[in-house]
Amino acid sequence: NDLEITAPGPDRGIVFQNYSLLPWLTVYENIFLAVEQVFPNWAAAKKQQHVEKYIDMVSLTPARQKLPHELSGGMRQRVSVARALAMDPQILLLDEPLSALDALTRATLQDEISRIWQENQKTVVLITNDPDEGIYLADRIIPLTSGPKATLGPSFKVELPRPRNRKAINHEPHFKELRRDVVNFMLSSKHQQHATVTKKLILPDIEPEDLSAPRRAIFGRRPLRRSEIKSETVEVDS
Repeated sequence: NDLEITAPGPDRGIVFQNYSLLPWLTVYENIFLAVEQVFPNWAAAKKQQHVEKYIDMVSLTPARQKLPHELSGGMRQRVSVARALAMDPQILLLDEPLSALDALTRATLQDEISRIWQENQKTVVLITNDPDEGIYLADRIIPLTSGPKATLGPSFKVELPRPRNRKAINHEPHFKELRRDVVNFMLSSKHQQHATVTKKLILPDIEPEDLSAPRRAIFGRRPLRRSEIKSETVEVDS
């Protein structure tokens, strides 16, 4: 909407990698707390119905009264997704939400996120280091260039029909071509950054001690003064 972002706001929801749940609150209470903050004027019954809707959306109704330590990693992340969606944000930021999970749980949650998006149709920005995950979930991929001064790379459009079938898209020519292009860009960016960045190191001109010499010879030697130490500057690839 062309407005400058100056502070956090309910129009932006975020799901972190580390769940960020309050450990003393149940699944229901973690989500209710967010709803209470964003919609304080709603009636109690409406708030409860709203919370229950999103708990059911992420298939956690049987676990609604459990504490975070009683949940698996995948279940905790689903609570985080439900909490963010319950705030009804205009845009949802997923900051590597699945990278800490095992492969099976990660694949299951990818399907869950895809299903929830089909129901919700919110604008989602997904940060991931997995090209396959990006292609499976996204409509557009924008890789970052390498280096401390990273910038946005070219945009790759994902033209795969929805809903997407994980097994079927692996045989799609467009999937293979898109994956190749994205990976090649990332590798090329990494090679360019490695070839151009150098650092200067100051190496002192000091010979190592001879540990095979008698102990008296090692500790009887006068330490070098700072003015006696020679140094040279060399360039090395980072």
